[in-house]
Formats: sequence, C-alpha cells, structure tokens
Amino acid sequence: MTPVQVSPSFFISAQIAPEDVTALAEQGFVALINNRPDGEAPDQPDSMDIEAAARAAGLAYLHAPMCGAEISLADVERIHDLTEQATGKVLGFCRSGARSMLGWALARSEDLPADELIALARGAGHDLSRWRSVFDARYAAHG
Repeated sequence: MTPVQVSPSFFISAQIAPEDVTALAEQGFVALINNRPDGEAPDQPDSMDIEAAARAAGLAYLHAPMCGAEISLADVERIHDLTEQATGKVLGFCRSGARSMLGWALARSEDLPADELIALARGAGHDLSRWRSVFDARYAAHG
C-alpha cells in the first residue's frame, strides 16, 4: 500500500489493513476515509477494526462506503467537512483508490472547477472526465 498524492493534503490508496495504521500516522496522516462497504470481499478487514486502529493511533476516521459510483450526498458532505477540518494529510482508500478519488472530487466540486478536478485525478492515475457535467453543476451552484 503506497499512498498516491492527489492534492497537498489528500492521498488515495488501495485497501489498508489495521496493522498499516501506525505507519500511516508516522507518515503524518491525521485522518482516514474508508470508501469500501464492509463485506465487499472475503479477505477485506472490517471497517470497525480499521477504525479501532485509527482511534488508537490518534487518527480521525470516516466510513463513507461507495458501491460503484453510488455515494450519498450526506457522505459527500462528510468527506468535504473532514478534509476541510483536517490539520494534516488525509488518506482515502477503497479496493483500488478509484472510489476514494471520486468521493474526494465530488466533495471538492463545490470549490474547484471541473478542469482542475479532472487534472488532479488524472495525475493520480484516474479518469474522472465522465463526471465533468456533475462537477460543473456543483461548482456553478456553489462556486
């Protein structure tokens, strides 16, 4: 698990394990966002176990599961709030990092234009160009 930097304070990665959390804290991460639903794969750790490890290491933890590209607006707002309030690096993770990339981009789409979000995602290895109209609409409504 090697975090990929998206912005100065937001990173994405594939699935992490509870035993990874201490090393992440030592690397300066202050919060974790888990975008993977529990039970998605038999070898996946439970969110509660990762949360316990995060709390023990002094990290904030948010479970905002996404099934495919489905995410609630409430979870988008919670991702926005956590990333805005964090005083250090935040790691979003899921099976591959793709859902975490999308969740963060949706959360930031009120503040950042679509071109910038798509470029940041591309730099992290993900293509979010099909989400341009959603990003544009959210930015127009709030930007």
